[in-house]
Amino acid sequence: MSQQSFVMLSIVAPCFDEADALPEFYRRVREVCDSISCKNYEIVLVDDGSRDTTWSIMTEMARLDPNVVAIKLSRNHGHQLALTAGLHSCSGERVLIIDADLQDPPELLPSIMKLMEETNAEVVYGKRRLRAGEARFKIFTAAKIYRLLQRLTDVQIPEDSGDFRLMSRRAVDVLNDMPEHYRFIRGMVSWIGMKQLPFVYDRSARFAGETKYPISKMIRFAIDAITGFSIVPLRVASFLGVSVGLVGLLLLTYTLGSWAFGRVVEGWTSLSSIFLIVSSAQLLVLVDRI
Repeated sequence: MSQQSFVMLSIVAPCFDEADALPEFYRRVREVCDSISCKNYEIVLVDDGSRDTTWSIMTEMARLDPNVVAIKLSRNHGHQLALTAGLHSCSGERVLIIDADLQDPPELLPSIMKLMEETNAEVVYGKRRLRAGEARFKIFTAAKIYRLLQRLTDVQIPEDSGDFRLMSRRAVDVLNDMPEHYRFIRGMVSWIGMKQLPFVYDRSARFAGETKYPISKMIRFAIDAITGFSIVPLRVASFLGVSVGLVGLLLLTYTLGSWAFGRVVEGWTSLSSIFLIVSSAQLLVLVDRI
């Protein structure tokens, strides 16, 4: 029996309207676990406020199979928070993060586990070589967003990688202890350090349904990454704070000068001076806090 069979394995899959793909996903994951003689495992399925029959399918799976853990969120919180809920609920020594749409083949798990064991890596992340079934425009924009993140963020987030990865218990515990509310999991995993290695693979087309990541969500995703892992926005805020503060002081000088020469309406000088002094002080204090 392989060493893998003695490792408690958790497979965490966020799901949003995946009723068509979920039964096939479950079947293939079970087959993979059986192929590596893994008897000690759990499949953690997180329903992220689905509008179809995803939750009823999950509960039926959990009723028939004690290895299935079904979690239902109160509403659609988004992929990253659904994934966070699954990571906080799993208990495995090895944790595989995978989507239920089967674009990331679960059959790669044995090879990924072998790489982790041979190299003593804490994280093995999937690095996409080919992306079947995706429009050229989405592939192009995704590539540009990754390159933009590389330029603007202080954390080196691997290009052409998603959340598909195998993590050690140690890495998951550190990730779960991070207090961020707006979570960008792949960036947070890169930030924790430890030994992380890529696993190059070809991504498959969706088994069923439509993508849950249109361009608008990808842009919001990139904004979360930039604001969470880059000091560029803080530098821009600092520059604007100092610039506006200096302009305010210049206007204050002009206002006092106009008052001295009697060229203003009575009462205007005091109001303008108070406003400019307070505004400049607020901006400069904010810059100092940054």
